[in-house]
Amino acid sequence: MKSSDISKVVGSLIERKLPVFIWGAPGIGKSSIVKQISEAKALEFLDLRLSLLDPTDLKGIPFFDAEHQEGVWAKPSFLPKDKDSKGILFLDEINTAPPAVQASAYQLILDRRVGEYELPEGWSIVAAGNRENDRGVVYKMPAPLANRFVHFEMEVDFDDWKAWAYQAGVEASIIAYLAYDKSMLFTFDPQTNEKSFATPRSWEYVDSIVKSGIENDLILDSISGAVGREAAIGYVSFKKVMQELPELSTILDGSLTEVEEDDHRVLMALSIGLVNALRENESDEAIRNVLDFSMCLPGEFAIMLVKDMQFNGVDVEGSDAWSDWVSKFAYLLA
Repeated sequence: MKSSDISKVVGSLIERKLPVFIWGAPGIGKSSIVKQISEAKALEFLDLRLSLLDPTDLKGIPFFDAEHQEGVWAKPSFLPKDKDSKGILFLDEINTAPPAVQASAYQLILDRRVGEYELPEGWSIVAAGNRENDRGVVYKMPAPLANRFVHFEMEVDFDDWKAWAYQAGVEASIIAYLAYDKSMLFTFDPQTNEKSFATPRSWEYVDSIVKSGIENDLILDSISGAVGREAAIGYVSFKKVMQELPELSTILDGSLTEVEEDDHRVLMALSIGLVNALRENESDEAIRNVLDFSMCLPGEFAIMLVKDMQFNGVDVEGSDAWSDWVSKFAYLLA
């Protein structure tokens, strides 16, 4: 299931207090999706990495209550206590936790309590973990525990990633390269022992690497360390192509109205670059000039450019050039 679909479904299920489990390969953004849901719903977000906990971390430490002459469990300090609070308790890497920790989590999920602790009514439980064939160290989840969740398997989807990347301000060359070669967004292969491979998370690292100011003679090795050699070479080569782009400001101000170019890499980079440029200069004149310019592009690039403009909130329908654009590309829109 795509991340956008999971976001909608999980967002609805947590309102019913149904425990949800999100399965997926490493680095595809499982925890990020849950955090985004909490932010969208104005809920607190508590991320517990169960693989780092001991059973007593959840259940608490036993001690003797001299006043009541009985043994009690000290409640864990990191779990939510405010009875009026609302949030998502995210149990990450649950199937990499030892069985004894899973048993404590099982009580929390089943009864919404563990030891002397009780989860406030306004909190929902969401868990996540890697699949058993993902080359990670995982423990088979007991059937009674698995049966307490609604399960979803998250897949990598380029369009969802691109939508996120625009909003997150990811380097335009990265978005353009992955739009040109979508297979490079996710290259994880559980059958190999490669330490570096491309995932949505590792491309976010590349964004930081590119913006860090690392010297050019070190950039390829640095990017390879994040996404692997093949993806790094492809990206660096693609970025060199972007040097052939015209100055984007000349398109926004209307001084450049067409371009003679048939290299799809350049056209892809040009389209992505224009969207990013419009995000910084969304004047009526700039929108009109970009729409006029797009009419000289091959149809698939003109459609992609306008769809990305629309997604990013650019008011293309309000431009006086919109009717001409629709007339030209109506056959593709149909």
